[in-house]
This record gives sequence, C-alpha cells and structure tokens, in this order.
Amino acid sequence: MTPIVRIALEEDIGTGDVTTRACVPESQQARGRFLAREPLIVAGLELLGELYDSVTLHKHDGDSCIDGEIIAEVAGTARTLLEHERVALNFLQRLSGVATLARQFAELVRGTNCRVLDTRKTTPGLRALEKAAAAAGGVTNHRMGLFDAVLIKNNHIAAAGGVRNAIERVRASGLDIEIEVRTRAELHEALDAGAQHLLLDNLTPAEAAEWIREIADRARVELSGGINLSTVRAYAETGADFVSSGAITHSARAMDISFRLELVGHDLSCPPGESPADFSLP
Repeated sequence: MTPIVRIALEEDIGTGDVTTRACVPESQQARGRFLAREPLIVAGLELLGELYDSVTLHKHDGDSCIDGEIIAEVAGTARTLLEHERVALNFLQRLSGVATLARQFAELVRGTNCRVLDTRKTTPGLRALEKAAAAAGGVTNHRMGLFDAVLIKNNHIAAAGGVRNAIERVRASGLDIEIEVRTRAELHEALDAGAQHLLLDNLTPAEAAEWIREIADRARVELSGGINLSTVRAYAETGADFVSSGAITHSARAMDISFRLELVGHDLSCPPGESPADFSLP
C-alpha cells in the first residue's frame, strides 16, 4: 500500500469505524459500484486496487463517463467496503476533477501547435497522483519537482545577479534550462546567453505574439499567467510552444461520483426518498 493511501485510511478510520462495527456483522459479504453522477473524465482508478481485494474496472484513467455509468465494481466484506468508501471517493472525485479540467484545456488548444503544461501548484502529498490525472486528461506534465529540470525565475535572477549569471551558473547541470524573462532587455540578454527555453509571464495574447515574433524560433516559448479556459485558445494561437496553467491542479473541483453498496443477495436499504444509486455515507 502506498504511503498516501495508508495515511488517508489512518486519518479516516483511526482506531476503528464505530458505526460500521456496530451495524454490520463481521462476516457479511457485499459488493459495491462506483457511478459517475455527471459527465467527467475519470482518474485515480489504480488506487482502488490498494483499497479493495476484488476490483472490476469498467473504465480506465482518461476515459469519459456519462451520468449514471458504472466506473468500477468492488467486492469483499461489507465492513471493508464501508470503511474504505469515503477514502476511495475522495481520491476518485479529486483526481477525476483534475483530469476533467485538463481535458477541457487540451480540447481548447486542439488544432494549434501548442501544448498545455501543468505546474507544481498541486495539493501537498498528492503531486504524483494529480500529475498522473492531468496527463490522463490530455495535458503534458512539466517538471515533477525542483530536482528534475531547471527553471530560473525572477528571484533566482535577482539572487544570481542577472540573467546571464544565472544561465552560466546552471549550465553545468546538464539539465534542460528554462528561464523566465519579464522585460525586453532580459529577453535579449537570455537569447544572447544561449537560452533555449523561455518563460514569458503575465503578457496579454497580443504582447505575447509580438515577443514571439521577435524571438523568431531562436528558443522554445512557454506562456504563463492569466491562462484559463477563457483565454487559453488565444494564448495558444500566438505561436507559443507551450502554455501552462496552475488552475489544472489548484482549481479543479471534485466531480460527483457515488458509491452503491449491496449486500450479497439483496440491496442495502437506503434513507427514505433516496435510490440505492444515490446512497453514499457522508
């Protein structure tokens, strides 16, 4: 079991699920179904195998679902299914939200030569899962952390004493070097120093297009800042190689996914006025 799943179970179950232990016989067997309750792109399904002994997947990460579709089925003791329900839903709802938003970004730049990148603006402890969900949605993962790529930003430039100094000091790393430039002077200094990957931040689409014409294919260009579902197409059409948006991970909403539990042989009763497909513990 991965540490993040173990932490989530320990956080939720603690010393024991007092409600389930009191209500449900230890030997009772059950099965359950995870259902989409709205259109979504599903992600996080590999975690079900860590939470349940018997899992049947009807969908795979990156698949689209419509309202009412079965995503996966699980089986085991009723106690285990109930104890792990909320953790499973928390992961699936959160990660499917990231994948769904990522798919919207990816679709909006279709037909351009621009790719959408995610960022490090992730939930602490969930980065690997959220980046996997973003990739399932169709965007490209940027660096996983501070250790696998060089990105020189404005504070690095200030600390190093300028653009050229910063580039020269990191060149020996052997890693791909990306540098953020905020002014025309920094842009030309970076190009003169041999920068091959530029980050242009907080420009309007018109400004970005002008800068990109000036760069004239001497370096790859990433745009960031102010890029959302309303603006991403305009930025992608500037000629940029990449656009990045932290919103893909930091602003994705949890998707509506429910869990239906059935005892072996008959349906578990639901609260008055609710159908079994809508029954989910809070």
